[in-house]
Amino acid sequence: MHTRLGKNRLQTSFLQGLMCSLTLALGLSVGIPATTAAETVTIRLGPFQQSLAIADLEKFAKTGKLPEKLQLFSFVLTPQVGELLNRKLQLDPAFADKFVDELVRSPQGRQLVTSLRTAIPDSTIEGIQSTLYLSLRQVNGLSAIGFLRAYPQKNVTVDATQALQIALEFNAKNLQSQALGVLLERELLVKNHSQFLPNFDPAATGKNPVQQQTLVLQDRQRNRSIPVDIYWSQSNSSAPLVVISHGFGANRRFFSYLARHLASHGITVAAIEHPGSNSVAINNASNQMNLAQLLPASEFIDRPKDVSFLLDELKKINTQSGQLQGKLNTEQVNVIGHSLGGYTALALVGGEVDLKELREFCQTSLSFGESPGDWLQCAAASLKENKPDLQDQRVKSAIALNPLVGKLFGTNGLAKVTKPVLILAGTEDALTPALTHQIRPFNQLRGSKYLLTAIGATHLSITDPAYPVSAAAAIVREKRGEETNSLRQLIRGVTLAFIKQDTPEAQIYQPFLTPAYAQSLSTAELPLRFNSDLPGNIKPWLSLVMK
Repeated sequence: MHTRLGKNRLQTSFLQGLMCSLTLALGLSVGIPATTAAETVTIRLGPFQQSLAIADLEKFAKTGKLPEKLQLFSFVLTPQVGELLNRKLQLDPAFADKFVDELVRSPQGRQLVTSLRTAIPDSTIEGIQSTLYLSLRQVNGLSAIGFLRAYPQKNVTVDATQALQIALEFNAKNLQSQALGVLLERELLVKNHSQFLPNFDPAATGKNPVQQQTLVLQDRQRNRSIPVDIYWSQSNSSAPLVVISHGFGANRRFFSYLARHLASHGITVAAIEHPGSNSVAINNASNQMNLAQLLPASEFIDRPKDVSFLLDELKKINTQSGQLQGKLNTEQVNVIGHSLGGYTALALVGGEVDLKELREFCQTSLSFGESPGDWLQCAAASLKENKPDLQDQRVKSAIALNPLVGKLFGTNGLAKVTKPVLILAGTEDALTPALTHQIRPFNQLRGSKYLLTAIGATHLSITDPAYPVSAAAAIVREKRGEETNSLRQLIRGVTLAFIKQDTPEAQIYQPFLTPAYAQSLSTAELPLRFNSDLPGNIKPWLSLVMK
């Protein structure tokens, strides 16, 4: 990406990344009065080195105007960076200490502290950790300027290259989710149950041979060519039709192992490809530098409409002679979506999009410090209609895996959903952090609901390890190998059991929609939890959101 940048722009990118990392990582503490408070910060970028007075940075952060001494850095110190420097992560005072305790105990929290040690060459792990605790006990609010003021040396030297790497791997909401993960592992554990001994394994391949056919449907009204892979078996099944919706920059094959699994159990699956947000569209996009502009706003409307159009077409095919005749139950549909596909599934099952609240967030709160998912959702802000009607009554339930939610449904939009929903959250998902994209949205749901929590899982942990990952997704570390096999096994079993609830076999599969089943597949590396509600002592953490 940097090969296309000139020298000044490269320098800008690194230094803006530095400012971002100060907010994300160093910003995990606040300033306190101290006789050894830092007065300057020295930025190193290869042979480049420059010292800035923290007092000048502080004035800039408060007023948005550059002091004369900082005019040299006008190409870096933009108004957005000023907001970052002064921005605080608000914490409930009753939970501030516990937040840091849980964060430091988590693997990602320990990794963050270690990374900060490399980004601040003169620091020690003990010193950074002590500053976190000390500052939180003094002031309720975390900011980059506060950290610099509290640092126990007159000068803070920062390696910009290392800081940029931290900025890419950590963001505030992701850190919140990771700290919460330690708490979730403990509090979501259901005890006092007997050993789980089922009569069969729903994650095992079914007895029916699977057939596959690719269709390309033409929606002339919207000028969209929509490919879809149909998976089915020869068994006569009145089971619901399953539609799989892929994530941003993926394609219809990303979840083929699950499609084949369901089809082997007599369930017909239609894996749809959305032409405006698939891998081809993203690779051909003219602006790949700005996530908020990379995705057409219309795609947030077109994706649910793609599914509705697909159901209209499959209804016709279901009555025509051929292999698919009678196998497409388009009046009883479950939508499974991953990431942006999770948003698609929730919109179709009755989630009410709230663009007014989204626009407010994108105008006042969006910054370098937000996750990629937060930037991506803001692509919808330019839509004209405040609450578009995207629900399809034929969709009877939804499974949203690592869904992109954020502010898309506002504060109350998901409370409109009255049909069954299952949500998967991975506590180390850096692209759509669990706290704001899955756990808070889950708490808003009012119908029958399940939360599957994978402690330590990332955004792509559920995908087949053989599925190629795009360059954009490769920016962050993903767990997709052997250590996540148990999660994919659980996804196969839970998904089948969830869909079977709309069939005469519901009672047979009910035991697999329980904490006991999930915990039976849990490992030390990847603890798995399954709940239908959040414990009372978890809910206060839902207020730990950067405003």
